[in-house]
Amino acid sequence: MATAAGRRSAGPDDCDGCDGMSESVREGQNASDMNAAQEDDATPQAFRTAVDALRSARLRPEIEIDPTRPPQRLAPYSYALEATVLDAEDPADADDAEALADGRLVLLHDPAGHEGWHGTFRLVTLVRAELEPEMAADPLLPDVCWSWLTGALASRGLSYGEPSGTVTRASSHYFGGIGDRPPASQIEIRASWTPRESRGGVPDTAAHLAAWCELLCQVAGLPPVTAGPQSGEGAIVTLPQRRGPRPS
Repeated sequence: MATAAGRRSAGPDDCDGCDGMSESVREGQNASDMNAAQEDDATPQAFRTAVDALRSARLRPEIEIDPTRPPQRLAPYSYALEATVLDAEDPADADDAEALADGRLVLLHDPAGHEGWHGTFRLVTLVRAELEPEMAADPLLPDVCWSWLTGALASRGLSYGEPSGTVTRASSHYFGGIGDRPPASQIEIRASWTPRESRGGVPDTAAHLAAWCELLCQVAGLPPVTAGPQSGEGAIVTLPQRRGPRPS
């Protein structure tokens, strides 16, 4: 999906669709086919332009990104991406790299507008990463994680509205036959926001994607790459690098 700077892989109460987004990838239909199916002759030009910008965005080399099956019932038009942040200094070694964080980003479009969005486009995200237990115990962690999203958007001078979301910490302790496993903690960010449209009626989806990828990298413990006139607002401390998400 992404150009050379990003690597292809081989192959409000409910965050306006975070749950539907999670369900969509379990339904088994080819993701590329489903994304393409929404771009027929009747597809609005504004949506086509927004999707084209996502496809041509230049991303950090640590990020592996691909299309995934979009949710089918949240809006008349949708496009979805899934991404993984890899612990690889050299992109050529990415096949053997550990995953530090992963997530999905969905672009929704309703040409008639949506009362809850206050616009015709909406971005919905789910981001997850494993944490060291002592990090997960920090009472300020949820506020810091939310500030990573808003800071990444602000650092690019992006205008948006109606943000909503949740930051959830979960801990697992193992007993009995698996009691030798160390405790595991995970952070999960679910969020949605309305990207403001330009005069042409299309938001700068490439810049929003870059901001989302910056959130992924910060959750993964990589140093932020800021851009734009308000870069100081986006220069928020990241978590130290840690082991990747435990396989489900």
